[in-house]
Amino acid sequence: MNEIQIFCPATIANVSCGFDVLGLCLESVGDEMTITKTDRMGVRITDIIGANLPLEAEKNVAGVAALSLLHHLLPNCGFDIKITKNIKAGSGIGSSAASAAGAVYGINKLLGSPLTDKELIYFAMQGEALASGSPHADNVSPALLGGFTLVRSYDPLDVIAITAPPELYVTVIHPQIELKTKDARSVLKENISLKKATIQCGNLGGLISGLYTQNYDLIGRCLHDELVEPVRSILIPKFAELKEAAKQAGALGGGISGSGPSVFALSRGETTARKAAEAFAAIMQQTSVPFEAHVSAINPTGIKIM
Repeated sequence: MNEIQIFCPATIANVSCGFDVLGLCLESVGDEMTITKTDRMGVRITDIIGANLPLEAEKNVAGVAALSLLHHLLPNCGFDIKITKNIKAGSGIGSSAASAAGAVYGINKLLGSPLTDKELIYFAMQGEALASGSPHADNVSPALLGGFTLVRSYDPLDVIAITAPPELYVTVIHPQIELKTKDARSVLKENISLKKATIQCGNLGGLISGLYTQNYDLIGRCLHDELVEPVRSILIPKFAELKEAAKQAGALGGGISGSGPSVFALSRGETTARKAAEAFAAIMQQTSVPFEAHVSAINPTGIKIM
């Protein structure tokens, strides 16, 4: 096999109470990527459709992730990468992660899968470092593994895959303003109180328990962010109204998707998730900000070969 076409899914990081450690994979929205093995050594980004992003491999998240993998594997070949971006940069649903994860996944497949999908996370993280200033794994992990993922440790890297409850659906609304991850991280406080840390730990543990036991009510009770949402929410138009509208529509709860500006809600069942989407849209229509809404099941497998 000398060429592969893949679907690189969008993801939601943090999931309210899991800052930098928790993420989930979406089914209905993502990028497409074509990767071709070549006799020419190195990595070339040959085309990017749908976004104005650098073609130089060293300045592109997909290129940086791919180069990191090649430096490790040292294959006697190179790769051309063509990307169709359907996830807008700065949207908060893992645009850079889709590119970085897709690049290492496709190259690994073309080389005969010498590494597991879990082992690829480290190399995808190097692309994320270019995008946000830190090599975080909460988006690339669910993109590669599917479902929910928990980054138990970064040193050493230890990622746990968690199967999503079967009736869990996601609603995402993207106010079309760009909020760069680096900027969203700059507003965060470096020190937190013991009380807030305790509350956050309780919610994260409860959410993980709710996922394993398929306890939808517990999942809803745990979708509370004590640390990040209070400071980041001021950057998102109508955030409080959006969150309350989804709850009134029957959603379990929600919060900021990644670093924003997208807002997500989790629901039990597709019908409720679509009601949450209508409620989100009704709030955003009160503003002059254009928006997109997505309703998705949880993607159980992550990146897919097309």
